Amino acid sequence: MMNTWGAKVYPSPTDRTNAGRQILAEDPNSPGSLGIAISEAVECAATREDTKYSLGSVLNHVLLHQTIIGQEAIKQMEKAGDMPDIICAPFGGGSNFAGISFPFLRLNLEEGKNIRCIASEPASCPKLTRGVFRYDFGDTVGMTPLLPMYTLGHNFVPAPIHAGGLRYHGAGAIVSQLLKDEIIEARSHHQMECFEAGILFAKTEGIIPAPESTHAIATGVEEAKRCKEEGVSKTILIHLSGHGYMDLAAYDNYLSGHLEEHEVTKEEIEASLAKLSTPVI
Repeated sequence: MMNTWGAKVYPSPTDRTNAGRQILAEDPNSPGSLGIAISEAVECAATREDTKYSLGSVLNHVLLHQTIIGQEAIKQMEKAGDMPDIICAPFGGGSNFAGISFPFLRLNLEEGKNIRCIASEPASCPKLTRGVFRYDFGDTVGMTPLLPMYTLGHNFVPAPIHAGGLRYHGAGAIVSQLLKDEIIEARSHHQMECFEAGILFAKTEGIIPAPESTHAIATGVEEAKRCKEEGVSKTILIHLSGHGYMDLAAYDNYLSGHLEEHEVTKEEIEASLAKLSTPVI
C-alpha cells in the first residue's frame, strides 16, 4: 500500500544508515526489532535538516499524551452504566497500555477503585515478566538518553514472531515504576495462544485483530475463563490496538501450520543483560 502511494520502503535494518550497517555487519540475517528501527529513525532525523522524528511510545510525555484513549473509555463505560474490573492491553514500549489504563489507575489511586490493569507481552520478548529494572537505552545502538526501565538489554533482538511493536527490549519509565510498585500486573503469552485468541475474537466480534492486539485478547480470554471457573461475573475491558488486515500473511502462516512457537531462554536473557554496564536499580 505504501508503494502504491509512492513511498519507498526499506526493511530495517537497512544499509542506508550507520546504525543499520553496524547491525548488519554483526548479523547479516538480523530479523530487526523496534529498537533497531528507532536507532535508524533517530539517525535519519539527526542528520537531515528536512526530517523530524516523532516518538510513538516509551517516553513519559508520549504515554501521557496517549491517555486520551483511556479518558474516552471512562466516558464510554459511564454511558454503558458499568466500569471495568479488569483491563487488558498489549505491551511493547507502553503507549497502548498506558493510553487505556492510566486514567483508570487514577480512579484506583484517588477514588478507591480496585481495577486490575494487566500488560500483555510476548513470551519471546518478556521484559516485564522476566527482565530487570535498571537504566538502559531506548534504542539498540544507544542514541537515546538512559531511562530507568524493565529491560532485556538494548542489544536484545527478539525472535521474528508476529507481534508488531511488541518486539521491543524495554518498557516505559512510568510503567516500569508502576510494575515495580505492584500497582499494575504483567502477563506473557506464546504466539500460538495469541493467534488462537485472535481467531476466536474474529469469529465472535467480526474484526480480525492485529497480532499485537491478540496478546491482550489472550489475557482477556484467560481472565474470563478464570471467572467462569470461580463462578463470578466481572467486566473485562480489552484494548484492541488495531485491526489485522495489514497482517493477513501472519494469519495465513498460522492457519496453514507454518508458525513456530518460541520462548526466549534464561541463557539468552542473561547473555543480553551481561552486556549492560549500568547497575541494577
